[in-house]
Amino acid sequence: MRLPKFSLKRCFIFIVVFCALLIFVINLREKELWNNKIPGTTAHQQGHRNYLQDNNVEKPESFDIYDSQPISSQTTSRPNPEEVEENESEGKEKIESDYDDDVLSTRPWYFTNGERYPKPARINKKTKKRLAKMIPSEDPRSDRITNQLMFVPNNYDEIRSEGKLKTILLYNGLGPWNVKQGRSLFLNAKCPVDTCQITPNRDRAKDADLVLYKDHYIPSGISKHSRQLYMLYFLECPYHTQHIKFPDVFNWTSTYRRDSDIVAPYEKWEYFDPRVRQIEQDRNYALNKTKKVVTVAWFVSNCSARNNRLQFAHDLGKYIQVDIYGACGNFKCSRTTADKCFDILDRDYKFYLAFENSNCRDYITEKFFVNGLSRNTLPIVMGARPEDYELSSPQRSYIHVDEFGSAKELADYLHLLDRNDELYNSYFKWKGTGEFINTYFWCRVCSMLHDEDSISQPKWYEDVNDWWRGQGVCTNGSWRKFQARKDVMLDE
Repeated sequence: MRLPKFSLKRCFIFIVVFCALLIFVINLREKELWNNKIPGTTAHQQGHRNYLQDNNVEKPESFDIYDSQPISSQTTSRPNPEEVEENESEGKEKIESDYDDDVLSTRPWYFTNGERYPKPARINKKTKKRLAKMIPSEDPRSDRITNQLMFVPNNYDEIRSEGKLKTILLYNGLGPWNVKQGRSLFLNAKCPVDTCQITPNRDRAKDADLVLYKDHYIPSGISKHSRQLYMLYFLECPYHTQHIKFPDVFNWTSTYRRDSDIVAPYEKWEYFDPRVRQIEQDRNYALNKTKKVVTVAWFVSNCSARNNRLQFAHDLGKYIQVDIYGACGNFKCSRTTADKCFDILDRDYKFYLAFENSNCRDYITEKFFVNGLSRNTLPIVMGARPEDYELSSPQRSYIHVDEFGSAKELADYLHLLDRNDELYNSYFKWKGTGEFINTYFWCRVCSMLHDEDSISQPKWYEDVNDWWRGQGVCTNGSWRKFQARKDVMLDE
C-alpha cells in the first residue's frame, strides 16, 4: 500500500490554522474571566435594573450611633500622582497607566502598611507647570486628595536645605483642631512634605503663609501680604455654619465638598487596584439574620431634620417593618453601649437607614461610612445626591432612596432582596477590594503651600456664601423632585 505523499506546504498551513484557533480560544477565555473580575452588568446588577424597568421606576442619572454632631475623621485615595510625563516629540502630555505593575506592586504610603512614597513632581517642559491636578479648576469631578498626598515639589531638596518652614496660623486657636503647636504633627505623620509649622499666635497674622479659620471667621484687621493665603474650614453642612458677610477674604476652602480646594471628607474609600472593584465573597450575608419578618433598622435622635427623613421612614413603615431606635422611635439602645447596638445590626437586620439630617451636595457622614458600611448590613441612604454617593462609595454598596419613585417602590425592592439571597449578596462584593484610608489633612495643607502653581497666583472667593450655600447646593425634599423642578424651569 502506497503512503500519501508528504507535503511541507500542507503541514505548514495546518500548523498556522491550529495556532490561530488556539490563540482565539485563549483570548476568549481570558476575556470571560476578566469580565467576571471587573465591574460590569452582572446577573445581580441586571436583576436590579429589571426590577426598576418592570415596575416603571425611573433610574436616576447617575461615631455616634444616633444623630448628634458628626465626628470629624481625617481619613481618604490612591493617587494619580506624578505618573505623568511629557511626550516631547508630539508636544502632548502622556499619562502613565495607574494599572502598571510597577505602580500596583506596592501600595502608597497612606494605605495601611503602605510603602510607596512620591517622587518629585513632573513638570511640563513647555509650560513649566506641574502636571498633577491639584486644584478644583483642574479636575472638577475629582477630590484630588491622592494627587495632593503624592505631591512633592521638584525642588524640594533645595527647599529642605534652606531650612525655612511654612507657617500655618490657626486663628481660632489650637483647641478646635486638637493639635499641638510646632512641627511635630508633620513629622509624626511622616508627611512627604513636612517643612511646615503650626502656631496659634495671632501676632503671626502679618507674616504667616496661611491663616486658617475653623467654623468661624473673625476679621484680623491686618492687611494680607502678597503671597499670604486665607482658608475657611467647615465641617458641618450649610444649614449649620456661619454666614460669612465679608467678600474677597478667602483664597482657599476646606470642607467635605469635592469642589473645595482641600477636601476634608468624613471618610475616603480607595481601591487597592482600580480594575478590581467587585470580588466573590466566601459568605452569605443574608444567612442567620434572626428577624422572622424582613425589617429595616434606624438609629436616630433628631426628629426634626429639615429633609423630612422621619416622615419618609414612617411612610416606608407602611409597607415594611422599620425598627426606629432612639428618641424618635419605640426601640432603645444606649449610646454608652454603641458596640452592642451595632452587634444588633449585624445579628438581626438586613437593612439599615443611613439618613443624613440634611440633603446637601457631597454631604455624606459617618452615618453611612461607619454606621453603615462597616457593618454586615445593607445601607439605604438619603442625604447627598445620587451621583455624589456614586463618586464617594465602593461600587454597589448601598441603595439610594431616589432610585425609587416612592417609599412603596423602595419597600417592594427590599422585599425582593429579602427573597433573593444572590441579589442581596451582590451588594457586598466590594468588601476586600480596598480600604478607608487616612487623608492626612495637615500633610496635604503643607504640600499645597509648597505648590508654586497654586500660591503664586492665588484665586479669591468673591462671595464664599454664594459658593457654599447658593442655589442648588441643598434641598429640603428629594433630589429627584429637585431635578424635576429644575427641568421644568429650564423648559419654561
